[in-house]
Amino acid sequence: MDSTSPEPSLYTVKALFILDNDGNRLLSKYYDLELYPSMKEQKNFEKNVFNKTHKADNEIAFLEGMTIVYKSSIDIFFYVVGSAQENELMLMSVLNCLFDSLSQILRKNVERRCLLDNMDGVFLVVDEIIDGGVILECDSQQVLQKVNYKADDNPLSEQSVAQVLQSAKEQIKWSILK
Repeated sequence: MDSTSPEPSLYTVKALFILDNDGNRLLSKYYDLELYPSMKEQKNFEKNVFNKTHKADNEIAFLEGMTIVYKSSIDIFFYVVGSAQENELMLMSVLNCLFDSLSQILRKNVERRCLLDNMDGVFLVVDEIIDGGVILECDSQQVLQKVNYKADDNPLSEQSVAQVLQSAKEQIKWSILK
C-alpha cells in the first residue's frame, strides 16, 4: 500500500450542517472537533462554504482541504463534509439518505419553517445516520423505521375536545381488552 495514503477509517464524516437561504445555521454537527474547535471557526467555515456553493449548480465542492457534497431545497441547503481523500459517493449517499428521510418526515415539504417545526425529528434522523462521524445507515426507509417519528401527530393543545375524548375512549378500551 502507498505510504502517502491515509489509513482507512470508519470516521468518514467530518461535519454535517443545514443552512437557510441567507447562510444562517439551522443545524450543525461537527464530528472532528480538531478541525474547527470553536463556534467562530465553524461559522466562518459555514459562511465560506455557503458563499462558494449557494449560486453554483453542482453537487460537490472542495474547500479548505475538505470534500463537501451538498443539495438545496426551496430555502435550505444541506451539506455533508468529509476529508479531501474521502469517497464522494459515500458522502453523497449520506446526503441523499438525510434528504430522503427528512422529505418523508416533513411530508415532502422540505423548507425552513417545516424543518424548524420538526427539529426533534431532524435530530433523530441525523443521529440515526451518523454517530461520531461514523456512517451507521444510508437507507432512508431503515432510518425512518428506527426513528418511528410521526410529524402529523398533533399535540393535545391542537386537538379539539371531541378528538381528545375519542382518543381517551380508545386508550381505555385497549387497556381493558388487554
